[in-house]
Amino acid sequence: MSALLIHRDGAIERWTLNEPATRNALSDAMVLALFEACLRAKADASLRGVVLAGADGAFCAGGSLGGFASAIGQALPPGEADPLVALNRGFGDLLHALIGLPQWLMCAVDGPAMGGGFGLVCCADVVIATERSAFATPEVTLGLPPAQIAPFVWRRLGDATARQCLLSGTRWTAREAQAVGLVNTVVADDALDAAVAYAAKALGRAAPGALAATKQLLHRLHQHLPDLRDEAAIAFANALRGPEAAAGLAAFASKQPAPWAKGRDT
Repeated sequence: MSALLIHRDGAIERWTLNEPATRNALSDAMVLALFEACLRAKADASLRGVVLAGADGAFCAGGSLGGFASAIGQALPPGEADPLVALNRGFGDLLHALIGLPQWLMCAVDGPAMGGGFGLVCCADVVIATERSAFATPEVTLGLPPAQIAPFVWRRLGDATARQCLLSGTRWTAREAQAVGLVNTVVADDALDAAVAYAAKALGRAAPGALAATKQLLHRLHQHLPDLRDEAAIAFANALRGPEAAAGLAAFASKQPAPWAKGRDT
C-alpha cells in the first residue's frame, strides 16, 4: 500500500496521506513520498494547485515513532553520529518544500491534525476543516520538543498564540483553530469536498505566474529568520534519548498521566 496517494484532475493534484491504521501518522515512507511529490510539483509548470488530505476520517496523527522506537530513552554511544538527527531533519526539509511550492497548497482537514500534522497545516495557503476536526501540538506533554514544526507554527499564528499551543499542548476544535487563524473555513462534516472545490475554483482565477510570485514575496518576508532545521533535529534527538521522552511516551502508551502531570488538572 502506498503511503501517499496522488490523483490528478486537470491542473490540480490531490495528495492523500494513506496510512489509516495509524491515523496517517508521518512514517519515513510518507515523509519521503511527500518530499518527492514536492520536488516534482515544483518542476511542473502545468500544475496549478495541490490539495493535501488524509484517508479515512483522519488528517494526520503526527509523527510516527516507528523509526525512533529503539532509541527512546537510550543514550547515544560516545563518538557516534546520531541517525535520529538525519531522520528528523528530513521532516524539516519536507516542511520547507511544502511552504516553498510555487502552486497554491490547500489542506483539507477531516479529523485529527496533531503534532507533525499540525505542522503540515501551517504550511498551507488555505485550510478548510470539518467540524469534527481537532488540532494540537502535544509533543511537550510527551517529553519532546515540537522541534521542526515550531518555526512554522510561529510563522502561521504569531508569537503569543504559538507559545500557547506549543508550550501547553492545548487541543483546539475546528472553530477554535479558525478563531486563532490556523483554519480559514470550517464546514459540516459532509461538506468538505464541496468547500474544497469552491475554494479551488476561486484560486483558479489567479494567474499561475502572479500567484507564484506573490507566494515568493510573502515567503521572503520571513527569510531574515534563521534556518533552524539542524538545531531542531539535534534538540529532538537529544530529547528522544532522554528520560522525559521515555517516561512521557510510556505514560501515553499506558493511557496514564506523565510523571510531571500527576495530580494536575490536565
